[in-house]
Amino acid sequence: MSGGCCGPAVPAEQSALAVPATQSAPAGQAGPARAVDARLERLPVVVIGAGPVGLAAAAHLAERGLDFLVLEAGAQVGASIAQWGHVRTFSPWKYDIDAAARRLLDAHGWSAPDPEWLPTGAELVEQYLTPLAAHPAIAGHLRLNAEVEGISRAGYDRLRTAGRERAPFLIRLADGTEIAARAVIDASGTWATPNALGASGLPAHGEAEAASFIDHALPDVLGADRERYAGRHTLVVGAGHSAATTLLALALLAEEVPATRVTWAIRAGDATRAYGGGAADALPARGALGTRLHALVESGRITLLTGFFTHTLTADGESVTVISRDPSGEERKVAAERIVAATGYRPDHTIASELRLDLDAILGSTRALAPLIDPNHHSCGTVPAHGADELAHPEAGYYAVGVKSYGRAPTFLMATGYEQVRSVVAALAGDWEAARQVRLELPETGVCSSGLAEAQESRVGLATGVGGGLLAGPLPLVDGETGGSGGCCG
Repeated sequence: MSGGCCGPAVPAEQSALAVPATQSAPAGQAGPARAVDARLERLPVVVIGAGPVGLAAAAHLAERGLDFLVLEAGAQVGASIAQWGHVRTFSPWKYDIDAAARRLLDAHGWSAPDPEWLPTGAELVEQYLTPLAAHPAIAGHLRLNAEVEGISRAGYDRLRTAGRERAPFLIRLADGTEIAARAVIDASGTWATPNALGASGLPAHGEAEAASFIDHALPDVLGADRERYAGRHTLVVGAGHSAATTLLALALLAEEVPATRVTWAIRAGDATRAYGGGAADALPARGALGTRLHALVESGRITLLTGFFTHTLTADGESVTVISRDPSGEERKVAAERIVAATGYRPDHTIASELRLDLDAILGSTRALAPLIDPNHHSCGTVPAHGADELAHPEAGYYAVGVKSYGRAPTFLMATGYEQVRSVVAALAGDWEAARQVRLELPETGVCSSGLAEAQESRVGLATGVGGGLLAGPLPLVDGETGGSGGCCG
């Protein structure tokens, strides 16, 4: 296990790492500042989160020979991904494996999966993350069930400046353990912090009281969660790919269990954006899937409510009434037995509240990154490569990476996260030339879209926007279509 952990931190004034801000070295001598820098260099880099991007950071740190410690709040690596294990990514394996991770795995005789296949979340964990975490270069540096409660500088709150950069980071875990680190790479993601149902960004009135009726994005409608939806009326709120995935699965369930009803509520005045370009779409598969969803609405198998601004939820026995109040004050009501809140995610920066962060006022990413990922101008296939410079905060040595780095922007891809950590680790190693040579190779169409290769699209389903694109299968087919049973090989 890497160093810098174990037990309560020593107060700053007693710590061998702390140096009074006014202390300076006589000319020609190796003074305290230099000694502190050397001691900081011997501390580990702490990586928060053992998902794809966090473990990729670990692989790059291992290659660079930097000491590190990976802290995962869950009981397994890829704990968040395991919660949507039934869902299939729309990025094939060739985009899902980090280059440094592949080099480590290949050196130990790893059998790489078919580069063109689209893995499920479960396959991603079982075939890639689990063997990567077990690699000798990483296994001894990984702690599971290690939930981070807060990050600060040892002896320094956010207000204090003098000597701040010479103090180690202090990472406090939920069990009280404190860990000293030279730098922090936060790859904790956003899965645990979904957006509220309320249309104004605030929780709807009564949302907490109606929590037992609400599921967040990507329930396993056709598998483990089937009994919660079969024969019931479900309201799906949201206009993204996660909502579309759930809607298509519910439509198939309704064919099997006719009493199942499906209603879709969106804030927009129409669903054109959700449907995509149809036959004119530059990505034919995406267009076909949008057409499929459109056909289900047109046929009445999915009831679409446009201009729906969720404001109030009232639970009553076995159902919940959802009230929309639009900006003019006009109200509408719909009663349902289940609600799926596919309203997206947001980052939670609470653990870093004692650090000095420079966050964009709109997206919640770094200010430098925001214009590169703005969903008003970019899809995830058009986001330019970026790295340590764009991810840096005023708190030197702290980087949020992966989907958390994107704030509320839904344009993230695993491939962009891998390039982020390659650059960040190069910067931490002092190799700024490599850190600034950022590059990202994606197909011109971009693997962030809901498009699939035609052969796979006929067997696999629609993409969602979690972690760079997911899709569930099997999915319902509109009249006249033929297709397989969803996501099988062969």
